[in-house]
Amino acid sequence: MAHSTVGSLEQYNYDIVKKFTIMAIFWGIAGMTTGVYIASELAWPFLNFDTAQITFGRLRPLHTSGVIFGFGGNALFATSYYVVQRTSQARLWGGSLWPNITFYGWNIAIALAGMGYLMGITQGREYAEPEWYIDILIAIVWLIYFVIYTMTLLRRNQPHIYVANWFFMSFILATALLHIFNNLAVPLSFTDTKSYSLFSGAQDAMTQWWYGHNAVGFFLTAAFLGMMYYFVPKQAGRPVYSYRLSVVHFWALSFMYMWVGTHHLHWTAIPDWTSSLAAVFSILLLMPSWGGMINGIMTLSGAWDKLRTDPIMMFMITSLSFYGMSTFEGPMMALKSVNALSHYTDWTVGHVHSGALGWVAMISIASFYHMIPRLWNTTMHSVKLIYTHFFLATIGILLYITALWVSGIGQGLMLRAFDDYGNLKYSFIETVVFMHGPLVARAVGGLFFVTGMLIMAYNVYKTISNAKNNPRIPTNSATAA
Repeated sequence: MAHSTVGSLEQYNYDIVKKFTIMAIFWGIAGMTTGVYIASELAWPFLNFDTAQITFGRLRPLHTSGVIFGFGGNALFATSYYVVQRTSQARLWGGSLWPNITFYGWNIAIALAGMGYLMGITQGREYAEPEWYIDILIAIVWLIYFVIYTMTLLRRNQPHIYVANWFFMSFILATALLHIFNNLAVPLSFTDTKSYSLFSGAQDAMTQWWYGHNAVGFFLTAAFLGMMYYFVPKQAGRPVYSYRLSVVHFWALSFMYMWVGTHHLHWTAIPDWTSSLAAVFSILLLMPSWGGMINGIMTLSGAWDKLRTDPIMMFMITSLSFYGMSTFEGPMMALKSVNALSHYTDWTVGHVHSGALGWVAMISIASFYHMIPRLWNTTMHSVKLIYTHFFLATIGILLYITALWVSGIGQGLMLRAFDDYGNLKYSFIETVVFMHGPLVARAVGGLFFVTGMLIMAYNVYKTISNAKNNPRIPTNSATAA
């Protein structure tokens, strides 16, 4: 996996990687700032100013789509296009035209969907809010993405397909399958934005959560594991701890994830055996998940000193720790006894963000800090600012998830409490009053994280500006290969 930085500048298509990288940072700041605002609305409801377009219900899908598909999606396009070229030692297929179509198509789709949310145009499906016309655009972009990735692998100069590409390919294929089937719908007319799902009732709910949890499983887990399996060994300067374990990790994860979606539907109208089966597979997922976490962390064997000297490695190992924590918490919450307490509470929101911020965002940020000096053939403007970003992000995540553990578990216990006469002890509004303090703390935690992203944007801007005036090959400990 060793490559010449100078030679690669002509050998590979880095322009498209640069575009996706910059857009990922843009969407990250936009989506996370929206998240802080809606978190603040929950703590201080007057912030909606009686304006429909900025109420929680309209801004919430803007936040989730902006962060998951804007930040996360652009990060995955950037890193997958970078990794497939480097590991295949082949230039990206499609010249500049087809990769650019994926860039503009993807970002136009996210922008159009976001504008629609503000006007109330939504399917009302979790992580699948865009209406039918945007879903078609996304499907076309995704097909082109699949062709580009596959053709690049076919023209590779290496006989072996490195395991990171296995994870990226599974993510591309699974996301296409999930997107197409969950969004099967009949438009009211070809001039109307409204559509109706092909499914109804319990079948609709099961289809949605088959999609919803596998969006987490493949878009937000398998894909970012592809990122991890390339960038952690490269930054550590060590081979992956166990290549065999990485292959076992891949196949076990790919098989098990598809079965677990209905654990979101415990205590609902679906057949009991379906959610029981989902709970069983959720528990089984602990094994490959923790196997992957251990594989990533143990890759640092023989190079543990980097945790003291390299802030990028601090991001990476912390992200793997959050991956391990959230993939323990998720199966635990899938147990029916725990779910009876946690369901419909802020604990679920805290769990999602321990994975989204702690795992997805931090491994993406680390990968950007590794890639950017190589893309622009320079060094990062300030290693101190990377340290600052790391501590702001870590403090922000811990404040966020701790606040929501308190809020969610307290909320769940209050809603299950009975008085001596068998009546509910607390009214709903009393739980809302209890949640105010944790919700304020959650908003502050989010603000810490966004501040870190703003510092990153400044650091990257200065790095790119310096590169134009003074290009040089990365040499310092935080950016060297």
